[in-house]
Amino acid sequence: MILPKMIRAGVFLALAAFANLAAAGKDACPPVAVQPTPEMVQAAMHNARDHGFLWRISKDGHTSFLYGTIHVAKFDWMFPGPSVMQALRASDTVALELDMMDADIQRRIREGMSALHSSALPEPLVKRLQRQAELVCVPYDTLTTLTPEFQITTLTLMAGRWEGLFSSYAIDGVLAGIGHGARKLVVSLETPEAQLQVLQMQSPQETVAFVEDGLKELEAGGTQKTFSHIARVWAGSDYADLSRYDEWCDCLNTSSEREEMKRLLDERNPNLAAGIDTLHMSGKRVFAAVGSLHMFGPLGLPALMEKRGYRVERVELRPL
Repeated sequence: MILPKMIRAGVFLALAAFANLAAAGKDACPPVAVQPTPEMVQAAMHNARDHGFLWRISKDGHTSFLYGTIHVAKFDWMFPGPSVMQALRASDTVALELDMMDADIQRRIREGMSALHSSALPEPLVKRLQRQAELVCVPYDTLTTLTPEFQITTLTLMAGRWEGLFSSYAIDGVLAGIGHGARKLVVSLETPEAQLQVLQMQSPQETVAFVEDGLKELEAGGTQKTFSHIARVWAGSDYADLSRYDEWCDCLNTSSEREEMKRLLDERNPNLAAGIDTLHMSGKRVFAAVGSLHMFGPLGLPALMEKRGYRVERVELRPL
């Protein structure tokens, strides 16, 4: 059930602050994200290749775009390639799940996080969380201000570092920076309050089950395997493989898993589509960038926009 936890991690990029809390200089620790130098940034921008998934949507005489992102990435993937950059330049509005550069969004996230109810965990689960924190060289005390759901989600994010994947290199944050830097309108399609409501488990029993499932995946090494698979699919713009995610995600086996994915994707997508439609119909040329799994299936954004009368065309990206 690693995929729902990865979606949760992507939903709440404020967790990125915890993802780099690692003890440096220990051979047994996973790598940490480096602060890029201006020379590194310049080289990465010069060599940027297209990654991810892009659609062109048209209605009422003008065009917008849908772009599927990844919320943990390698440094070289951060910068848009030629086709994605062309779509950005053709747009006057960047629409994201949340604009993490917005000071008001940041404030509301902090307030919302502090107001979340934290369920008590059985002592054996706490000890297993402590062990997983030790394995990624993070003092468990730094995580205890988070609810148990966010503790296991944070540890899941950190497991991606073994594969060289960091939330601090999240594509969404780079797109927000590009949008603000180019003086485009940058819009949040969701609210922190709505996202936190989705992320909070519905009962103490669900919280315990969620944490236990996450620990089992971390302890078995399945988290890294899934991170690696998803990263490879996104970097290669492998539309066919991600279209079949239900076959390999190991995340739809039980009714509770299916309900979890429904909450994280299907129930959010109509509101995302409505927000994009409102912007487009106001005359904006929108570059809407959200997690890639929001783009696939009969309730994915391309399908929903087509139902709203848009002409939807997939743009073939060639990463290599």
